[in-house]
Amino acid sequence: MRNKPSTHGDLEVFRNLFVSIAEEMGAVLRRTAFSANIKERRDYSCAVYDAAGQTIAMGDHMPVHLGAMPLSVQHILAEFELTPGDVAIVNDPFRGGTHLPDITAVSAVFAGGKKPAFFVANRAHHADVGGMSPGSMPMAREIYQEGLRIPPVMLIRGGKVQTDVMNLVLANVRTPDERRGDLLAQTMANRRGEERLREIVSRYGAARTRKNAAALVDYSERVTREMLRGIPDGEYRFQDFLDNDGIGGEPVPIVVCIRIKGDRAEVDFTGSSPQVAGCVNANYAIAVAAAMYCFRCLIPADVPYNAGLLRPIRIIAPERSIVNAGLPAAMAAGNVETSQRITDVILGALAQAVPDRIPAASSGTMNNISFGGWDTLRNRPFSYYETIAGGMGASARDGRSAIHTHMTNSWNTPVEAFEHDYPVQVRSYRIRTGSGGQGKHSGGDGIVRELRFLEEADVTILSDRRDRGPYGLAGGKAGSPGVNELVEKGKPRKLPAKTRVTAPRDSVLRISTPGGGGFG
Repeated sequence: MRNKPSTHGDLEVFRNLFVSIAEEMGAVLRRTAFSANIKERRDYSCAVYDAAGQTIAMGDHMPVHLGAMPLSVQHILAEFELTPGDVAIVNDPFRGGTHLPDITAVSAVFAGGKKPAFFVANRAHHADVGGMSPGSMPMAREIYQEGLRIPPVMLIRGGKVQTDVMNLVLANVRTPDERRGDLLAQTMANRRGEERLREIVSRYGAARTRKNAAALVDYSERVTREMLRGIPDGEYRFQDFLDNDGIGGEPVPIVVCIRIKGDRAEVDFTGSSPQVAGCVNANYAIAVAAAMYCFRCLIPADVPYNAGLLRPIRIIAPERSIVNAGLPAAMAAGNVETSQRITDVILGALAQAVPDRIPAASSGTMNNISFGGWDTLRNRPFSYYETIAGGMGASARDGRSAIHTHMTNSWNTPVEAFEHDYPVQVRSYRIRTGSGGQGKHSGGDGIVRELRFLEEADVTILSDRRDRGPYGLAGGKAGSPGVNELVEKGKPRKLPAKTRVTAPRDSVLRISTPGGGGFG
């Protein structure tokens, strides 16, 4: 029999406590990190797990991280028996990771017993983990080109840094001081989570804390089942495309069939493209994260974001497909671009079932820019990564402009911080007026971002929705596709959606992001 809370008030108290721990972990990570990617853009996520590695609560961070991270936790628990003071890390996409820049740190929480009572984990996107181009988001054909692939390893043992592991990581990256600082920030975030969980157990007792943790998961399951019962039984199909894989020019189809029966759902990606030569391959963890996010969005209540959400949902992702790729598939853009298109197809299918509850497609791309080179003024290498917002799809109201949507939840780097740390000048950062799709309710507009390079830079762009704009719904028009350009001596040159270029000193990279689809 499933656990039940002693009182509704008890459940609410513990829900707030567990969520606040994940949020506080994020605050520690952000304030102690070295890189702009973490401390300014907030490209990280934190969560709390029970003794079996089941998610109890997550911070208000990035859906693509949070839904996938439990698989990394499970792989670490299968590899190690964590003891007090240990921190294990992993980034391998074939062990629950998403792409190589995302490094997950996991720690056990001991609260009076000989075995862990809880686990805490955080995932942070590192601005460089090696590989064939700065920023570690390359135009790769296999994962071995993308950077350092880390299986579950122990970074901290009994509170002491394992220098051999740390040195191995730092020897393979372009900005080792920054990487060391960010990794240690991740360990400090976990330590804060451990401290807070022990305080809760000390205050409320181990049995009561465990009981309410389990009850929170059960509650999320009950609410999810209630939501599914409100969707008409049936099969709902949808197909959409990535522009291409960056190597070939053909569109890459992603297909979904959602089957609703009573209080259960099946999300079947059979018919989607086989894995491809380029770096847009996603793994099973990403497919899970996207499905979890989409169904969570259908729940009007402020339900805890935990393992209970997935109990009634079965996900079918054929092996060696674009949504469940295998070795040696390149994966850099699967996390950021394919996750967005998986979200689009799931929401497109659900729009047939509950059309009044699903918005038109948002920008559908994270517009990933990474670059690096040598900074002569500061006499050091530089490596930077960012995502750029776009337009939100419209629904019963206009979509919002210039906003990160769906699987991303990051911020931008403030212009002042950006120009202070890197040999780059932000020439323009403005709304792309008129790029949202028209309809009774208009899609939000995208962004125009212009970066002038003060040093020669090796630039990689991984973007999408450049050939076809985000779809509209209920008769609304599609949003405008994005455009990438490199301006040299005043002359713009259009760039592909996915490309690697050398940007000369004083050249300007102009990224115009897609608007959201219209509605009605």
